[in-house]
Amino acid sequence: MYKPIKKYCQNLTTNFDEITEDRKQILNKITSYIKQKDGNQTNLIYVCTHNSRRSHFGQIWATVAADFYNIQNIKSYSAGTEQTASHPNAIAALSRIGFNIESSKEKQNPKYVVNFGENKSTTCFSKTIDHKTLPQQNFAAIMTCDEAEQNCPFLPGAETRIATTYQDPKTFDGTPQEAEKYDERCKQIALETLYVFSQL
Repeated sequence: MYKPIKKYCQNLTTNFDEITEDRKQILNKITSYIKQKDGNQTNLIYVCTHNSRRSHFGQIWATVAADFYNIQNIKSYSAGTEQTASHPNAIAALSRIGFNIESSKEKQNPKYVVNFGENKSTTCFSKTIDHKTLPQQNFAAIMTCDEAEQNCPFLPGAETRIATTYQDPKTFDGTPQEAEKYDERCKQIALETLYVFSQL
């Protein structure tokens, strides 16, 4: 794992007391789901309406947290109720932490290879929940936004759905607080995801 990312994770692990007990009860549902798999492959799909910001943060930090804690057989994905594109502001927030990000050349919906170490990466692009690259059964759907939680009453194939909704940093696009708010949301999702995996 790249040193800046490892240090970022190490620093966050000292801040789990910032997470409220009510919030931990929700996050513990993800931990319980992973434990039920008893070491077999566990599929986590982070779902948000446009699959452009928060759901990508979830996918990436689940991949990093599994590596940080050496938890095997975790596969994390992201999806939306609509296909748009990974948002540049979310990609920029990850770059500021120390991720090495490579972009494909598609203009409408590029694929981003998010590298967090030598031969350690995950690929992000916007897609709907029925996309061929996603598991269609035996997965946990982790709902990262209120809109997707409310508008997706049923997700075929999901063994469980867990609502860990986050405030959308999109609200601050084009404002002086833009970078600060994206960094803040990225950090919150990283903190909570590391907490989930620390319990395993």
